Amino acid sequence: MTAGPIALAWSGGKDSALALTALRREGCDVAALITTFTADYDRVSMHGVRRALLRAQAEAVGVPLVEVDIPAACADDVYADRMEAALRSPPLAALHAVASGDLYLQDVRAYREERLRQVGKRALFPLWGLDTAAVAREFLGEGFEAQVVCVDTRRLDASFVGRAYDASFLGLLPPGVDPCGENGEFHTFVHAGPCFERRVARRVGRHVVRGDFAFADLVGR
Repeated sequence: MTAGPIALAWSGGKDSALALTALRREGCDVAALITTFTADYDRVSMHGVRRALLRAQAEAVGVPLVEVDIPAACADDVYADRMEAALRSPPLAALHAVASGDLYLQDVRAYREERLRQVGKRALFPLWGLDTAAVAREFLGEGFEAQVVCVDTRRLDASFVGRAYDASFLGLLPPGVDPCGENGEFHTFVHAGPCFERRVARRVGRHVVRGDFAFADLVGR
């Protein structure tokens, strides 16, 4: 797919884990993971997962984690500036490409390509165009394990948060909800799988509703 070490945009969810697996199968050297954290809460932006769990996850997959902090309710220009600064600084400055686990949202892809072009880097999309139902089946078939950590209650009932991302979960999804949550219907945290050297210890804590989103607070054991 490409020569030389690359970085991977890493949310901690299933698409990130599948992208890492796909890249490694292609012989790519994934030298860094990039995660955006909301500094006010010390959690992954949108997913709401604690920073400590992402660090444990990065250690489990054996790739250094680059942490990009943004404020709560971050404006688009602030987000862009923080990401550009990270991409122009070590260790990311030495890497020539950044991969993402996006599946089909063309506007998201175009945004990533343009932003990376401005800092002289390529954008890679190892899962692009794959059928999302097939991707979900592959994820489970490969032996990955994940927890649903965030649900957009405008698209999916809050009762789905905190559940295991498994065949039962997929079978209960209402029509119109993407099985990979590609439209933001839900987000996951992967704690075991073929790209992991060890499981990430965690348990499901309390459920919290903030605005239109329901979160399951994962706590490290």
